Amino acid sequence: MSDTTPKNLANFIWQVADLLRGDYKRADYGKVILPFTVLRRLECVLEPTRDAVREKAKDLSGSSMDPTRFLTKAAGDRRFYNITAHTLTSVANAPDEAAKNLLSYVRGFSPNAQEAFEKFRFTEQVMNLAEAKLLHLVVSRFADFDLHPNRVSNHEMGYVFEELIRKFAEDSNETAGEHFTPREVIKLMAGLLIAPDLADIQVPGMSRTVYDPACGTGGMLTAAEEFILSHNSAGQVYSFGQELNPESWAICRSDLMIKNQDPDNIKLGNSFTSDQLPQKKFDYMLSNPPFGVEWKKAQAEIVEEANDLGMRGRFGAGLPRINDGSLLFLQHMLSKMRPVSEGGSRLAIVFNGSPLFTGAAESGESKIRQWILENDWLEAIVALPDQLFYNTGISTYFWILTNRKAPAHQGKVVLLDAREYWAKMRKSLGDKRKLIPDDKIEKIQRLYADALAVADDPEHELHGKVKVFCNEDFGYHRITVERPLKLRFEVTDEALVELEAALKSGKSTSQYDGRDNLLAALRGLVGEDPSYKKAAFASTLRDALASLGKVPPAVDKAVWSAVSVRDAEGEPQLKKGASEPDPELRDNENVPLDEDIDTYVEREVLPHVPDAWVDHDKTKIGYEIPFTRHFYVYTPPRPLAEIDAELKELEAEIQQLLGEVAS
Repeated sequence: MSDTTPKNLANFIWQVADLLRGDYKRADYGKVILPFTVLRRLECVLEPTRDAVREKAKDLSGSSMDPTRFLTKAAGDRRFYNITAHTLTSVANAPDEAAKNLLSYVRGFSPNAQEAFEKFRFTEQVMNLAEAKLLHLVVSRFADFDLHPNRVSNHEMGYVFEELIRKFAEDSNETAGEHFTPREVIKLMAGLLIAPDLADIQVPGMSRTVYDPACGTGGMLTAAEEFILSHNSAGQVYSFGQELNPESWAICRSDLMIKNQDPDNIKLGNSFTSDQLPQKKFDYMLSNPPFGVEWKKAQAEIVEEANDLGMRGRFGAGLPRINDGSLLFLQHMLSKMRPVSEGGSRLAIVFNGSPLFTGAAESGESKIRQWILENDWLEAIVALPDQLFYNTGISTYFWILTNRKAPAHQGKVVLLDAREYWAKMRKSLGDKRKLIPDDKIEKIQRLYADALAVADDPEHELHGKVKVFCNEDFGYHRITVERPLKLRFEVTDEALVELEAALKSGKSTSQYDGRDNLLAALRGLVGEDPSYKKAAFASTLRDALASLGKVPPAVDKAVWSAVSVRDAEGEPQLKKGASEPDPELRDNENVPLDEDIDTYVEREVLPHVPDAWVDHDKTKIGYEIPFTRHFYVYTPPRPLAEIDAELKELEAEIQQLLGEVAS
């Protein structure tokens, strides 16, 4: 293992798959390789204290005291230990006893480490390997991997795990992006989230808590911790998270053990239906929840909480459409902000474009955006380059929120366009074709710091990449513009066909026994000039139908429906003395919140349709953040003369080439 860069080390470890080929499906390689990698890493970390722990365990044998405190101290104050004399090497040296010794070795770990192996279903994998006569070979191979901390740092080990999971996901046709986020994206996110607090985190004795409700293998927690400790090595960072995928949870938990943090801070389960940190509040939160994943499985519990608890719960502001739970994650995180009196919180989350604008006025999504903006929690949205993630090439955004904005920034939102800050990867990884190198990360972070510094100037634009808006700029009144229903009245052959069909199909008209007589009476009006006055035509109808007696109301309604024709020159219809609106001409307009509706209509609507009016009873309030529109730059088409000249030049080149071929 001469080259221990994370990618090459991961590739080297993945070569164990060559041993599994034939006996295992490709989709199952990771079920062996991931837990063995964790086991070897834990073994390497514990190696310096192995003998001391074993001796202490012997001293405590037979004692009624809980040995945990003594054994963790013997392990160098680590939060995990192993009391056996086994190692992967010793297991490999006794091939006939490999399965028994290996399982005994794993059972010798502290309970918190054993729990991780249970989620890997390690016993099942050991027995499968033994049955295939592969266990000795696999154990021997892993025993040779040098994963000691002085050789492979925790940071590098995180990359190794991510690369292994990516390979596992590719082989099993899973979505790699559901398990982890590219490290350079996490690094940028952590920097933007925490950098505004540099002065605070550099205070001696500082401690901070970090949380991710969809923590995967823990990459975001690690990045936040590293950023904070890089500015205050004497500080304390406590990581918390929850994860749905058992394998990712086991790796994240193991990672915390290796870094000597409490692995019990990482919970297994659905953050929506089983929040296992319900009373906890955190200083920093960051997450990359799955994009566009429906929440139908959790619908009953979420709707029940929203209805029963309202704003006292997590989802009182509104519920998004069932096919995308992204904004549920954000609401969940916002519920875990510390009160401002206790220092407040900052959080960052990765979204696709949908949460910016999906949902009409007063929809669940719009209400959530309104709630966030009216509480002045949204600090900034940062647009990222596309093709950054392993499982999607779509555009993505950081939302950065806080309940303790700087005074100059209160009531303001920064939009930062970082879509051009990227470099092309030498080799694509799934849908990931771009990365954000360190120099670009630094530029974006400087741009963000400058943006916050000028946030008191709503009109300020920074290098064309930053725009600052007031919260209200994203709100609008959704008004309903009505126009009068105008009709002319006439009996035509087509109208009679329509009427006959309506009378036959209608529940209240199909039993009408005077249908034929009615149609015959009306047929006498075919060919007469249309009437533009309803009252006059009503008189004509009465005369024509006088011999039929009183016509049932449903039949009368069907007659009027058939003989009424929309006509711009027709008579405006009245209903209870007021103009009756025409549903087919109904339109909607979005009017900025800070603009008077009547003024807007007079300027934008009435010059085009003078007879229009607004039905104020239907007016709704909506919020959306049209990021792309604010940074759109119009590119005029090339002049026709220029295009024509280029075509003629190309035509001349083609003729020249053809001439050379002919000669």
